[in-house]
Amino acid sequence: MQPRDLSEHEAYVPGRGAEEVARDLGMDPEELTKLSSNENPHGPSPDAVAAVEAAAPDVNVYPKASHTDLTERIAEKWGLDDSQVWVSAGADGSIDYLSRAFLEPNDDILVPKPGFSYYSMSARYHHGDASTYRISKDDDFEQSAEAILSAYDGERIVYATTPHNPTGSVLPREEIRTLAEEVDEQTLVVVDEAYAEYAAEPSAIDLLDEYDNLAVLRTFSKAYGLAGLRIGYAAVPSAWADAYARVNTPFAANELACRAALAAIDDEEHLERSVETARWAREYYHEELDVPTWDSGGNFVLCEVGDATAVAEATQERGVIVRDTSSFGLPECVRVSCGTREETKTAVEVLNGVVADLRPEASEP
Repeated sequence: MQPRDLSEHEAYVPGRGAEEVARDLGMDPEELTKLSSNENPHGPSPDAVAAVEAAAPDVNVYPKASHTDLTERIAEKWGLDDSQVWVSAGADGSIDYLSRAFLEPNDDILVPKPGFSYYSMSARYHHGDASTYRISKDDDFEQSAEAILSAYDGERIVYATTPHNPTGSVLPREEIRTLAEEVDEQTLVVVDEAYAEYAAEPSAIDLLDEYDNLAVLRTFSKAYGLAGLRIGYAAVPSAWADAYARVNTPFAANELACRAALAAIDDEEHLERSVETARWAREYYHEELDVPTWDSGGNFVLCEVGDATAVAEATQERGVIVRDTSSFGLPECVRVSCGTREETKTAVEVLNGVVADLRPEASEP
């Protein structure tokens, strides 16, 4: 007995955790600065922690009320009807919901390259396939509707990531309008805004009243610091919002996650602190790193370092974990998350030292 043929499925490659790296290096995890997974260095909102503690004794109950409460609060935040908010286990869960709702067997989707591998994975799980459009280093990773449409061939779903991971580039709002207007009638444009709190560009959620072929993904993992609880949502047009009841996984968004998200969404002070720290760190990386960097709208910066694998391994040995972007097709770059001010300064010092030591001239007599 064997599972179906999964050879075409690309595995997601996550950033390495501090505990994992510490075991390999024989170090204490406390000695490591983890800047590889774009996590919030300030952790979750204290209000979210308190909400989890308060809800913990009641986890024997299915999360019906908390799911409803969170849906209503998100809808209120964005001026949507409750039915337009599809709460899920992380934004990944919403990707699956959209695949279930829109993809027939053999339907294709169009995704950015480099980009988040789960877009394609979800399509293939639903017996579809994926084509790609390039976000190119030669163009400084600039994104545009024209570039996406040049690769478009009637795919059922088109994914646009803004800010884009791992490059940090932003797709301007007017470009999203153009994309929604220029694709075929049967094509859904999905705008992934996992890092949008960190960017200056307004959310595409405001466009849902104008376009019934647009959906927007959001998550509490990044700016809200709830990555470990796996809670996110899709915002969709009212015209087909009722599909959620037919495609969602029963009780996929758990009680603790829903309660934490409810608390986090109202802690504006924690959110503002998190966003401001990231903005400061991005600027510090751009100014102080001795390697080329690109402008970023996220809580990370992409850096060109030469041999990414060698640099990432060397920085680990010196106590800083960064993301080797070879798995994204960028073997000459690393992605460095925005840490606290202290962590960011440490990362710059270590990365500059590693790059200097690994330069070819450093080994010459």
